[in-house]
Amino acid sequence: MGSHILDALNVRVEGQGEKFLVFAHGFGTDQSAWQRILPFFTPYYRVILFDLVCAGSVNPDYFNFRRYTNLEAYVDDLLNILDTLGVDRCFYVGHSVSAMIGILASIRRPELFTKLIMIGASPRFLNDKDYHGGFEQEEIESVFVAMEANYEAWVKGFAPLAVGADVPAAVREFSRTLFNMRPDITLFVSRTVFNSDLRGILGLVKVPCCIIQTSKDVSVPASVAKYLKNHLGGKATVEMLRTEGHLPHLSAPAMLAPVIRRALSR
Repeated sequence: MGSHILDALNVRVEGQGEKFLVFAHGFGTDQSAWQRILPFFTPYYRVILFDLVCAGSVNPDYFNFRRYTNLEAYVDDLLNILDTLGVDRCFYVGHSVSAMIGILASIRRPELFTKLIMIGASPRFLNDKDYHGGFEQEEIESVFVAMEANYEAWVKGFAPLAVGADVPAAVREFSRTLFNMRPDITLFVSRTVFNSDLRGILGLVKVPCCIIQTSKDVSVPASVAKYLKNHLGGKATVEMLRTEGHLPHLSAPAMLAPVIRRALSR
């Protein structure tokens, strides 16, 4: 796709330094979610920012419902971006679903990644007999029904729950980017994410990983961070943040940024 993908997914490179640092946003946001922590990194790294194809900031015509049925298509996009920019080595920070996209990319191209830093990551959101993902199938289905029935009402209910912490500005920001998404794309991507199960491939990840988890996250139980640490194939550490919510880069950037910087230096 070459330079087309850079335009289509609003790729930007900011900052200075010799090392590349990728920030990949999660479901329901776009690259603007990183704005509060960028100043902590741009003096030291060349920071790569982009939007997932499902983000509201991307022309919805680029979202191919036949292609983006699983996370591998998003991995293709990420690797295309890095190849087009001529990146041969980078640090990668991925939030939520983008943490899993980073994991899959590192299995395909381990030489490309120095370290993966995962925020609010989950290999599977659904509970299983020996695994606590946080949701039962019926709960997930009721979420899909609510999204389809009244998207605006769903956003107004979901955004405060996801942010968790009492930070109205973060709730407004998350609501804004959710409302920017086309509802049918939001529902389609939600189904893809919530029905994913990447537990079986965790052992193939050899790139060092840092798992960052808040003390209370409505989307990801703290036990999932421990599960990831125990099942990833390479060295993995867990950092617990003393704050609530699934989006600490929106709600607690001054707390999150030093933890990321420390992980990058190790």
